Amino acid sequence: MGRIGKPMGVKGEVTVEVRTDDPDDRFADGAVLTTEIGTITVESSRYQGKYLVVAFEGVHDRNAAEALRDTLVHVDRSELPELEGEDEFYDTQLIGLAAVLVDGTELGTVDDVLHLPGGDVLSVRREAAAEVLVPFVKAIVPSVDLAGGRVVVDPPDGLLDLP
Repeated sequence: MGRIGKPMGVKGEVTVEVRTDDPDDRFADGAVLTTEIGTITVESSRYQGKYLVVAFEGVHDRNAAEALRDTLVHVDRSELPELEGEDEFYDTQLIGLAAVLVDGTELGTVDDVLHLPGGDVLSVRREAAAEVLVPFVKAIVPSVDLAGGRVVVDPPDGLLDLP
């Protein structure tokens, strides 16, 4: 759902890098969120410009807020609605999939899904080369096979040649 960012001010509020389509519901007052360090409860949330600013129960100073920095906030998969479109995926479904070229050559593993202003991008970790960023569009990723554990990549010329 998101990643906790830097503290905002001295009263324990933090910014949140939102990774959900419904931040108003997910970060609503009183919402109990799951993280790798346990559960935390939203005391309040508000937007300040482009940032979602959240106060959590029990986090009342800048030092406590800093301790939460880079913590990932998750939602239990059973709470997520079923996706309606055949070309819609949750990030967690894509991360860890093998990325292969159209001819079957292994490219690497999907390490992350980046939601950039220009569109979604798959970060593919390769063993013998630098990470490659693959635009997650049908023309370049024509097939996602969740059952088979792979995405097929048909890169335009030069995409894999970049350092």
